[in-house]
Amino acid sequence: MTESVVLREVAETDLPEFFTHQLDPEAGRMAAFVAKDPADRDAFMAHWAKIMADKTITIRTIEHDGGVAGHIASFLRDGTPEVTYWIDPKLWGRGIATAALEQFLLIVPSRPLFARTASDNRGSIRVLEKCGFRQTATETGYANAREAEIEEGVFELV
Repeated sequence: MTESVVLREVAETDLPEFFTHQLDPEAGRMAAFVAKDPADRDAFMAHWAKIMADKTITIRTIEHDGGVAGHIASFLRDGTPEVTYWIDPKLWGRGIATAALEQFLLIVPSRPLFARTASDNRGSIRVLEKCGFRQTATETGYANAREAEIEEGVFELV
C-alpha cells in the first residue's frame, strides 16, 4: 500500500485540502502546536503563501492513491533544519506518513535533521522512530489546540 505514496511539488489547488485536513479537531489536538484559529481561512492562506515563497523551505504534497493525503516540509528553526508533516486524519494508521518521510529524507539530505511532536502523539513518535529519528530532548510549550502548556519531544536524525 505504501507504494502508492508519492511526493510532488505543492500546487495552489492543494491548499483547500490542507485547510480541510487541519480543521479536524482530533488532528489539531494531536498536532497540538497549531494556529490560534485554525478556522481562519484567510490567515491559513496567507501563511501558506509565505511558506511557498520561502526558498529555504522544502515542501511537498503527499499523494496517496492519486489524492492529496497531506504535506511534508523541511524548514529552518533558529538555523537548525527541522521536518514537519500533516496527514489527513481519515488516512491515519496506513503507513502513509512513514512512507512519505522515508521518501522525503532522500530529498532533504541535511543531517542532523530534527522533528518535534507532542509527547503523547504515539503515532507520530512511531513514524519518526521507524525512519531512524531518536528522541534527544523534551521541552514544554504552549499548544493552541489544547490551550495549555504541554510536553514536546525533540527528535534527531543523524
